Amino acid sequence: MSFDMGPALLFCPADRPERYGKAAERADAVIIDLEDALAPGDRAAARTALVQSRLDPARTIVRVNAVGTADFPLDLAAFDETLYRTVMVPKAEQVEQVQALGPYEVVALCETAAGVLAAADIAAAPNVVALMWGAEDLIASLGGSSSRFADGTYRTVARHARSQVLLAAGAHGKAAIDSVFLAIPDESGLLAEAEDAVASGFTATACIHPSQVAVIRQAYQPSDAEVAYAWEILEASTSEHGVFQYQGRMIDGPLLRHAEAVLRRAGR
Repeated sequence: MSFDMGPALLFCPADRPERYGKAAERADAVIIDLEDALAPGDRAAARTALVQSRLDPARTIVRVNAVGTADFPLDLAAFDETLYRTVMVPKAEQVEQVQALGPYEVVALCETAAGVLAAADIAAAPNVVALMWGAEDLIASLGGSSSRFADGTYRTVARHARSQVLLAAGAHGKAAIDSVFLAIPDESGLLAEAEDAVASGFTATACIHPSQVAVIRQAYQPSDAEVAYAWEILEASTSEHGVFQYQGRMIDGPLLRHAEAVLRRAGR
């Protein structure tokens, strides 16, 4: 995988090229968005801006319009004129949709009922490097009106879809990207959701505002205490055989892998 998957991926409207560089500076990667962030009449100019841009290809994703729309071939033609090679396919529902993009690395956005149910097949495609899920389009595809309860927590169907996409990605060794958090001022809510994402196994979280980047990075960066504990149990395991106790807790193979994951996130 040539794409550099950091924890905070920031969407940037493709019709705002003056923001491209700023987004790339602030986030671990930028998602230049030709789809939902644009009015249909602005897409032609946005494609021109995309072709003229010069961001780091290893830290840039381009979200095109859905396969089957009139904008999709136009978006893909513009994308092909750039040095970027990671494309986000929204409303991915069939493995054939991503297999047809063989030369490119694909982030498949499973955000409809059909897409969530097909997530495992989509994740198995060799050119798919990551799966992402989307709550709002999912609920729209079901005829619903809200993905969250009044307290901000996800409804059961959204939690199910989030888990299914994560499991599909993990089963095929692909990165999993958690959905955006729309309540921009609610940093505590974002932090709690991002902490749950990293603890559950997500690789990254997408965001819609630069202020969310630092919160997501905080969630994905292990604390000094977590790093120290991970080192301690891994060092203790070198003198033990099989299951052992450490500070009153049973330690076995899965917990050692948890510790290794903590150290990877810490860059150790």
